Amino acid sequence: MKAEGAIWPTVLKPGDKVRFVSPASTPDRDDVFQRARKLECWGLRVDYGQHAFKKWSYLAGTDEERVADFNAALRDPEVRAIFATRGGKGSYRIADRLDFEAVRRDPKFLIGFSDITILHLNLWKKCGLVGIHGALINGHHGRESEEIMYALRAALMTSQTITIRARQEENTFALTTQGSARGRLIGGNLSMVSTAAGWALPKLQGAILLLEAVNMYVGEVDRQLTMLRNAGHLDGLAGVALGQFTDFKPSSDNFTIIDLLREHLEPLGVPILGGLPLGHGSNPVTAIVGAVAHLDTLTQELLLTR
Repeated sequence: MKAEGAIWPTVLKPGDKVRFVSPASTPDRDDVFQRARKLECWGLRVDYGQHAFKKWSYLAGTDEERVADFNAALRDPEVRAIFATRGGKGSYRIADRLDFEAVRRDPKFLIGFSDITILHLNLWKKCGLVGIHGALINGHHGRESEEIMYALRAALMTSQTITIRARQEENTFALTTQGSARGRLIGGNLSMVSTAAGWALPKLQGAILLLEAVNMYVGEVDRQLTMLRNAGHLDGLAGVALGQFTDFKPSSDNFTIIDLLREHLEPLGVPILGGLPLGHGSNPVTAIVGAVAHLDTLTQELLLTR
């Protein structure tokens, strides 16, 4: 974990230009245009990467096209933030080919989650760049709640402390333990955290690890967490922030994803706050990865500050 030297991009203001790029899979064009209209209502100007809507197998263009779009946005001084059109698959194929020098020279927010997690991880590892784990639209029939809109706008256009409150209706709320912790918030999608191990995963000592996952078998999560634990990547964590674990395939003996997470995470002996509305579930909000986080299981809140 980069304890010092985090790079914070400048907050956005009306009139700033933002760009949609597709580092992973091909998005739905109408969905992206709908998101763009929301941003324009905030006074932002929107444009698009050259290959943002291209389709090449399950990817939005070849690796060369996708990384070219991403690096062009990093290098363009007019672009003040980069929105990933969606996750899906493929960001991991280009995460080691980003223009890290351009990031250091002119830092700007990357907004995205899911597959985009691996870009956030490597940008933090190589540059200490703070990023936005979240998206503009919930994905449920293209509708977004006021909570989603407020959370993203606050993260992008203000310097205020971000407060994320746990929800008892989230299944991971049952994993909440006792205690509090302070550290940089690092992580995101579990599959990408495990994929990054050994090359794009930053050191997590002293960090609060954020985890969320979707549409997997319990055994897949078991393999990923076993690898992370046995390789020592989870040693020295300050705490664990659990987001939404959704759409899981049941095991034949009713051993649930909550049972599995408890088996892996409780032996770490650190405070765990579950039930955070971050991920692929209902009404997910926005987190700032790389921010200083204060996790408090008594108040059931995660506070993110500069």
